[in-house]
Amino acid sequence: MTALDETDRRILAALQRQGRLSAQELAEAAGASAASCWRRRKALEEAGIVKGYAARLGREKLGLAVVAFVHVTIERQYAKAVAEIEKKIRMRAEVIDCYATTGDADFTLRVVARDIADYDRFLQKFLLELPEVRQVRSAIALREIKATTALPL
Repeated sequence: MTALDETDRRILAALQRQGRLSAQELAEAAGASAASCWRRRKALEEAGIVKGYAARLGREKLGLAVVAFVHVTIERQYAKAVAEIEKKIRMRAEVIDCYATTGDADFTLRVVARDIADYDRFLQKFLLELPEVRQVRSAIALREIKATTALPL
């Protein structure tokens, strides 16, 4: 895919706001024909710019009251140990995001839990049991100021 033009950016902005737009609604939002928007949308998907579509759920309405940002430091950066840790973290539903990071922590996770006791079980029964984990530091979110999946275009 070549560089994005203004119409592509309008399509992406509309899809970020509402991923379930019909071809006609998307065309109106982008200021282009429905056929053109369909082709462009397909090209954006095939290029991996649009990676998928998902519903944004109300975390608290689903009983997930706690959000923790967890900084994990491991003993050694052995490729096999790191790959095993990453594999196990990917399998945990309560881990919403995980990044390999620079600085004091090797990984930074965003974790959701029903309550503090639920989060403590995640720490004690899973995270602290991972091989090579040296230190875990948590920051519990007090309130959500901004949460978005929209990227700046």
